[in-house]
Amino acid sequence: MIPEPDLAFERIGPGRLVELLKRAPKAELHLHIEGTLEPEMMLALARRHGVALPYADVEAVRAAYAFTSLQSFLDLYYAGAGVLRDAQDFHDLAWAYFQRAAADGIVHAECFFDPQTHTARGVPLAAVFEGLVAAQRRAETELGLTARWILCVLRHLSEDEALATLEAALPYREHFIGLGLDSSERDHPPRQFVRVFERARALGLHVVAHAGEEGPPDYIWQALDLLQVQRIDHGVQALHDPALMQRLARERVPLTVCPLSNVKLCVYPDLTRHPLGRLLDAGLCVSVHSDDPAYFGGYVGDNLVQTVAALGLSARQAWRLLANGFEAAFIDEPTRARYLQRLHAAFAAAAV
Repeated sequence: MIPEPDLAFERIGPGRLVELLKRAPKAELHLHIEGTLEPEMMLALARRHGVALPYADVEAVRAAYAFTSLQSFLDLYYAGAGVLRDAQDFHDLAWAYFQRAAADGIVHAECFFDPQTHTARGVPLAAVFEGLVAAQRRAETELGLTARWILCVLRHLSEDEALATLEAALPYREHFIGLGLDSSERDHPPRQFVRVFERARALGLHVVAHAGEEGPPDYIWQALDLLQVQRIDHGVQALHDPALMQRLARERVPLTVCPLSNVKLCVYPDLTRHPLGRLLDAGLCVSVHSDDPAYFGGYVGDNLVQTVAALGLSARQAWRLLANGFEAAFIDEPTRARYLQRLHAAFAAAAV
């Protein structure tokens, strides 16, 4: 349990809070590395490999970002990922993200990647891991940013395919810390993936799952009780189930929430309608992350600044969101304490 924020933080005004949110140390826990593929890199990699895309220029790519649902986004997301062909591509993608993350105050990132998106196109797992791990090591050496990888399986594919993907990745077990469940949520409940999560836990992997973004609160119950996950990615639909809200608060189950993503995918009409403040006030371990920032218009700093402003959250509430991110991270206690000390120092300095 993270301690309460200092009362002195109440002296931090809105203008100073904006700058603080941009530079304060943060943990990024809900980030799909394929979702950091900016249009400029998408087109550059397409040219590198002679891949034909239905977009003439960057403006045409961005014009396609008018999503009406999660599925409409995923259709473009998987098409864009088709330009990722070799280890250099994966290195360049991840390195570009890590540079942005460091500039955004990220000190620790636990990033998702989707092997099935690439192996289905004939890209070897070895190339995926080679590129991602090279960028990870470079980030730690050159940027001082620690990064870890969470292998995600795609819920619109079968559990047998998910199990096969996990087994195929075991030669690279040292390079990923967890298993996640992502892709289109509707009609793909967590209960369909019990065996692969049992296997992951037996391997000593951390386990997380996307649940309760577009799917009902029952999907969150399933993720907790059947998959026995340690974190819920999204989870905003929990607000409609009082018993679930009580459980999440009591057990301090982290929710990694992505406000700009929720608005872009039409889960909420705008940020002023987002339930983040209500989740926070209910005592849930909720934190703010960026999901697929190249497609949704903002990295973590953007999500924080815009959401805090739209909901009128205080500096103490903003501190809690950032502290919750470190509470939810898969890091050891001395590291967690060190990051929290840095966070407290940043807010304390702004409160003077």
